[in-house]
Amino acid sequence: MNNAQTGLQLRSLVKKSGELELSLQRIATPEPAADEVVVRVEATPINPSDLGLLLGPADLSTAKFSGTKENPVVTAKVPEAALTGLAARLDESMPVGNEGAGVVVKAGSSPAAQALLGKMVAVIGGAMYSQFRVLKANDCLPLPAGTTAADGASCFVNPLTSLAMTVTMKKEGHKALVHTAAASNLGQMLNKICLKDGIDLVNIVRSEEQAKILRAIGAKYICDSTSPTFTQDLTKALVATGATIAFDAIGGGKLAGQILSCMEAAANLTAKSYSRYGSTVHKQVYIYGRLDLRPTELGRDFGMAWGVGGFLLTPFLMKLPPKEADALRQRVVNELKTTFASHYTKVISLQETLQPEIMAAYNKRATGEKYLINPNKA
Repeated sequence: MNNAQTGLQLRSLVKKSGELELSLQRIATPEPAADEVVVRVEATPINPSDLGLLLGPADLSTAKFSGTKENPVVTAKVPEAALTGLAARLDESMPVGNEGAGVVVKAGSSPAAQALLGKMVAVIGGAMYSQFRVLKANDCLPLPAGTTAADGASCFVNPLTSLAMTVTMKKEGHKALVHTAAASNLGQMLNKICLKDGIDLVNIVRSEEQAKILRAIGAKYICDSTSPTFTQDLTKALVATGATIAFDAIGGGKLAGQILSCMEAAANLTAKSYSRYGSTVHKQVYIYGRLDLRPTELGRDFGMAWGVGGFLLTPFLMKLPPKEADALRQRVVNELKTTFASHYTKVISLQETLQPEIMAAYNKRATGEKYLINPNKA
């Protein structure tokens, strides 16, 4: 029987020999300090950012499964070319899991910690693929009465990233935006935000099935990147919305360049004069995901006023004034079961996380499919 003194934790180890090893380890749970609490983790999602740490660049076609049903072990080869980029983590067993939710089962002596005892809280702090987690009381987000762990498990990464996109759009002087892999959980949240806040959003999907998901929640501008008329459709949507900033979850391949090219075409269609250097309207693509691991390909048919950069949630939040960051978090809590509701394909245990067929399923990173781990599932 589990107790708050020890608990299982999923660990990822990349060895200098070029082997990834995934295993469950029983970890001692420290007594909470005065300002800390112990959370019994009951729900934690598998986000693409979690897969980056969990699996890294390992070749899962080489995976070998051993151990027992209760204590499975997975090993796989890591390409030699990738080891240089992993130098900082080689031979270090690392816990996984960015965010999650659970019940506070033990609290330190401070009033802030004691006030959370027995409460359902959401947290972001790493090592969430664990049965128990010790955290600062101030890092816990108390959830409204009646909220389940599954409701609150994805309180941070997707909701705050989607809000961050609209905030960035406004702060950088754009009036509408583009989003790729738009039928994802995050994409659906972004649509709900934009519909509620009166922001035009151009959604790029990869199938008619994904387009139907978005139409069902009221999305207006949807472009299928597999359609033979994709660039024409995208340019038309950009003319209609005036979108000049995009957030790209795909990363590799030609899509980021195609977006910039269509933004340039849209700007030229509405331009009042010709410039040999292209449109003076600044066009920006932020890459925030790596669903496609190939290099990013950029053509040069979009003038000189453009930018491509990376986007991460944590640095964004660190730059925000505390009051603005707190307001975003409060909005998430207020709209947790509406705008920011997440939907999961399956709830799995820590042991099931390392089963071959389940690993293959969540590693597909399929749009609209999301797995939830309950570390305390029997």
